[in-house]
Amino acid sequence: MNVKSLTKVSLNLSGLILLGSVLFYYLGKPGIATPLIILFFVLFLIGMNSIELLKGFSFTIWVIAAATISMIYPEYITSIGGYQTDNLIVPLIQLIMFGMGTTMGIKDFAGVLKMPKGVLVGLVLQFTIMPLVALSLTQVFNFPPEIAAGVILIGCVPCGVSSNILNFLSKGNLALSITLTSFATLMAPLVTPLLMERLAGQFIPIDVSTMILSISKMIFLPLIAGIVYNRFLGSRSAWLNASMPVIAMAANVFIIAVIVAAGRDSLLSMGFFLFLAAFIHNAMGFLLGYWGGRLFKLNKRDSRTIAIEVGLQNGGMAAGIAQELGRAATMGLYPAIFGTWMDISGSFLANLWRKKPVEDNVLDEETESDFSSKKVIVAKPE
Repeated sequence: MNVKSLTKVSLNLSGLILLGSVLFYYLGKPGIATPLIILFFVLFLIGMNSIELLKGFSFTIWVIAAATISMIYPEYITSIGGYQTDNLIVPLIQLIMFGMGTTMGIKDFAGVLKMPKGVLVGLVLQFTIMPLVALSLTQVFNFPPEIAAGVILIGCVPCGVSSNILNFLSKGNLALSITLTSFATLMAPLVTPLLMERLAGQFIPIDVSTMILSISKMIFLPLIAGIVYNRFLGSRSAWLNASMPVIAMAANVFIIAVIVAAGRDSLLSMGFFLFLAAFIHNAMGFLLGYWGGRLFKLNKRDSRTIAIEVGLQNGGMAAGIAQELGRAATMGLYPAIFGTWMDISGSFLANLWRKKPVEDNVLDEETESDFSSKKVIVAKPE
């Protein structure tokens, strides 16, 4: 049996096992059903390679699998050999940000000189739409204070690198996307704490200076270190460029698993409402980001680019901030849910726009070629 046949068999078996697990749950035998769910994910992840359409969602499936296993067996995730796994969240975020920096160069920031209006509009929309929508959602759903602070937190962080990937797939303005992500990330150590104090201070105490130092240590310094490394040693470390995407994805999956396991009880009590809030938050980011761009007379291609930048947030950064504040199980819960959902919705939106290009959708061939050759780091539960 060749590899292709094996993957098809795995996919078919995964479907049968999923049906079996549902049946055993219905019969009141969760002890049999839960191991079958884990087996389903294992076989599905192997089998999905037999269908071209599913290959692009492999990271999302890994995230869903990690979250599901964390809900079933939280005690095996929150502590390993007596070591509290949430202590690894910040170091892993620092590793991811360093990896992000190794893919960036000075020309990623020089883009502002070529398209100042698009960058300015994108940054204004990024740091107004998502925070204000988040604040509105906390009022509508009346979440507990620390959960509400987490909703606002995901709204106050910048866009993540996954927005660059999805803009590439959707044939958006990639140069604008990369420049926006770069500037928004560098602005985060100052802008995010100020927004949090203003909007989330009513829910939990926010120490702006402490948060600035925390984000700088977690995001800014590793990012700058990565950029410097790329400038002077990047050409000599092909192995690092090849391995960092895999390391970053594994780190993201682990972070989500830890946060979901730690916040399992909160998820069981209000998980549906958190998901509904994430769905609305993400959709409003896409919708208002696009029409905000059109309002400022940007063309359709640039407006699509900004929509993706606004709708997708850096969930990894939000999780790290929540951990630094000692509230990973509460503040970090919504970012984990939002990060998982935005990957799914963003992938579908990118594929839709790719199939429906606009007239002004002419890619900069040099930028596209450069991006294709990069080993991009996806920074989210990004």
